[in-house]
Amino acid sequence: MKHKKTVDEKLSDALEIEFETEETKEITKPSHIKEIEVNAEDSEKDYWLVRKNMKELIKQGEDAIDGILNVAIQGDAPRAYEVAAQMIKTVADVNKDLMDLHKKVKEINQEEININNTTNQSIYVGSTSDLQDLINQERSRTKAITEDIIDTDIVNDY
Repeated sequence: MKHKKTVDEKLSDALEIEFETEETKEITKPSHIKEIEVNAEDSEKDYWLVRKNMKELIKQGEDAIDGILNVAIQGDAPRAYEVAAQMIKTVADVNKDLMDLHKKVKEINQEEININNTTNQSIYVGSTSDLQDLINQERSRTKAITEDIIDTDIVNDY
């Protein structure tokens, strides 16, 4: 019985190359790629770099829009107006991306600041009856006093 060739074997014969299966491939990390450690200082530098780049892109986009609108007005070509509209949309998108960047950085900073403060030991300075009044206001002694007060009219004798 003749051995039937697989698609991979047929391609290997046609291209005159040796076919490697998934199991024989060895995945190695390229030597030119290095792992880097990111810290908060690097993140802040990156934020300022990205912010600066986005602001420059916005400024250049605004200048380009002015130039394209001048060309569109002078040439009265529909394609020039189309390009101007696309440039306006692009600049608007970069503005939106800049605002998203601010929001993301704010969320990251808030996560770093949001530390759960738990008080394990606390001291109450006051009398036992005051503490009981705070804990259980239904049985409070001050409540009993306020219920016994009779409505009166205030008379000023000057």
